[in-house]
Amino acid sequence: MTTLYYVHDPMCSWCWAFRPVLHEALSKLPESIEVNYLVGGLAPDSDETMDDDTQTMIQHHWNNIIERVPGTQFNFDFWTLNIPRRSTYSACRAVLAAKNQNPNFEDAMIHAIQQVYYLQAQNPSDENTLMTCAESVGLNTEQFQGDLHSIQTNQQFIEQVKLARSMPIRGFPSLVLEEKGRFISVPIDYLNAESILNFIAAATEDKNF
Repeated sequence: MTTLYYVHDPMCSWCWAFRPVLHEALSKLPESIEVNYLVGGLAPDSDETMDDDTQTMIQHHWNNIIERVPGTQFNFDFWTLNIPRRSTYSACRAVLAAKNQNPNFEDAMIHAIQQVYYLQAQNPSDENTLMTCAESVGLNTEQFQGDLHSIQTNQQFIEQVKLARSMPIRGFPSLVLEEKGRFISVPIDYLNAESILNFIAAATEDKNF
């Protein structure tokens, strides 16, 4: 079985920019390739307010993305309506807690977190925002809250981060192909799904594309 790993963080702005091309590419993959998402863990748990330099850096990333990936939207009201924290691990665990209820909820939860963060100027570092996301995608919120704080979910998170860091990745997002026991880094193209598909086809010598 050939596996394509998508290594991401739900609060990674470049992952948000990559989403349209990612889903186009995934929709065109042959059924012979299994797709697995891995949360990579961008920023550890923290209750500290993000310092001014970090806030400026992230806003610079947002502006850079707007220029480089046309059509990507950000709501900059986030920076005045919230107390930003450099903390994404809870959002990562939220994705795993959603998947625990049903694998179909995994990507829906990622998208919900991205939308409230980047479009609605809400803070996914806060549990109440994650609860809102869980409700919006149709999760059992009581089960979700329990899973969010469970030892099992945290262990899954640790294992995914460990696996992601053992792969040839250069930050988030990353695509890694596991083919015949080898891990192959797939170049990210934020504008063209076909270049990604062509690389995978060549790497797997798959004629089903």
